[in-house]
Order: sequence, then C-alpha cells, then structure tokens
Amino acid sequence: MENRISLVTLGVRDLARARTFYEALGWTPCGNNPGVVFFQANGMALALWTTTELAKDAKVNIAPRAGRDRPFGNVTIAYNVRNRRDVKTELARAKKAGAKILRPAETAFWGGETGYFADPDGHMWEVAWNPQWTLDRKGNVKLPKT
Repeated sequence: MENRISLVTLGVRDLARARTFYEALGWTPCGNNPGVVFFQANGMALALWTTTELAKDAKVNIAPRAGRDRPFGNVTIAYNVRNRRDVKTELARAKKAGAKILRPAETAFWGGETGYFADPDGHMWEVAWNPQWTLDRKGNVKLPKT
C-alpha cells in the first residue's frame, strides 16, 4: 500500500445542510452524484454521505451490540487503487497485517470495486477502485468536473 489517503468520508445527519455549510466555507462540489457530495481537496477528496448510508456501505452497525462492536465513528478513510484487482490485493495485505475485514472486495452499486477493513484500533478504511476517478503517478485523486 502506498503512503497516501485518497478520500475522507464524513457521515452526516443532513446531507443538504452539510453541503450548504461546506459551500459557505468556499468548497466547490465536484460531479453529479445523487446522495453523496464530493469536494476536490488538492490531491485527495472529501465526501459527505449520510451516516446511515455510510454505515450500510461498510456493513457495520451504527449502534454497538453489547460487548461486541465499537460504535460507528462516522468517518471512513479511503485508499483508491489503480485497477479493480488491486482491491482484493490490498485487503489481503491489510488482513495479513492484523486488520479485520468488514466487507470483502465486491462490485459497488456505483460501478467500481470496494471493500472495507478496520485497523487494530477500529478505524475504518475503504479500499476502492473507481473507474470515473483518475489517479496520477503519485496517487493523487482527480475528481471529474460537473
């Protein structure tokens, strides 16, 4: 895994309110993605998605079950890869390093490939291949324009 972060996704209660807030800060949304808002942030991206949908995508519970789960932290960190098969490769590497696989590699509803793991402290990482996003030589994410 290269030393980089592609995307930070914030789980929000009200997507329209969150979008309005970030736009008021001067952030400009990229693309036309129903149900999620992306912002270019130099060589990476910031996403806003409802907490419910983010937890469902990662296949984790929002509320912990007694003694078994950590509460959902409302944030995921994404590592985007250059091709579909690299999602499985990086998830296997994470598991070997001690991660817990939360969602194995599978085709995503948006057309790419995705999987999730939790590091030993429970921080959630998504490993994703998105055919609509470009990664430069250094791994910087370039979002499509609207």
